[in-house]
Parts: sequence; C-alpha cells; structure tokens
Amino acid sequence: MSTLADTNALVALADRSEQGHDSMRRFLRSHRAPLLVPVTVLPEADYLVTRKVGLRAAMAMLQSVAEGAFQLVPLLDADLPRCIEMMRQYADSDIGFVDASIVAIAERLGVRRILTLDRRHFGIIRPRHCDAFTLLP
Repeated sequence: MSTLADTNALVALADRSEQGHDSMRRFLRSHRAPLLVPVTVLPEADYLVTRKVGLRAAMAMLQSVAEGAFQLVPLLDADLPRCIEMMRQYADSDIGFVDASIVAIAERLGVRRILTLDRRHFGIIRPRHCDAFTLLP
C-alpha cells in the first residue's frame, strides 16, 4: 500500500530538532511499500530545510530522493483543476497549492495514506476516492 509524503514529513526527517523527527524515522524504518513524494513538495521542502537546517541538509534530502529513497510523482495537467477546486472548497482553512496537489495526486493514484504532521489540513479534507485519509505516522 503506497503512501504520499507531505512537505513537513521531509522537513521533519531532515531536521533533528523538529517535533516529528523521531516518529518519521521510525515510520521509514518499518515502512516497506513505496513512499511517494509529489514533485510539488520538493521546492517547498528544499526551501524550508535550507532555511531551518542549512544547504547541506537540503542537498542530502534531495540526494536521498535522487538515489531512490522516495519515488517522485508528477503533477499532471489534469490534476490542476482539482487543485484549484480544493483550494476554493477549503479556502476558509487555507489549504494551499501543495496540499491540494497532494490530494489531487492521491485521488488520481488511489492512495489513501498521507505521511504528514499536518493533522489540521489533511484531517478536514474529504477526498473523492475514500471517506478520509489515513494520516501517518
């Protein structure tokens, strides 16, 4: 069963001072299915890790993606209207483009599991393909 990773999951993995660092590491050690990273997550994660931890940590994170620790998933042209729809639907909750893209990709691929520390946003979203996401770790 595949899992999509949110930005804060990658940031927590890269930053030992993040509250979710240990739980993310434990999850990765026990997780056997592919961990999917939407391509929209990478720029945001790179920016945050560079700002919080430094360029070396950001490069190490990107290197792990390049070496196959995570499987990059593209955002397709057909996903963009769904992203905009999600942003409108959840405008009062400030669902941004990256979170909306994760939902659109999850719906397209039939993924029901999201690796995230963002319970506030992903906890309220009702995807089309299931009642609710399973939020990990």
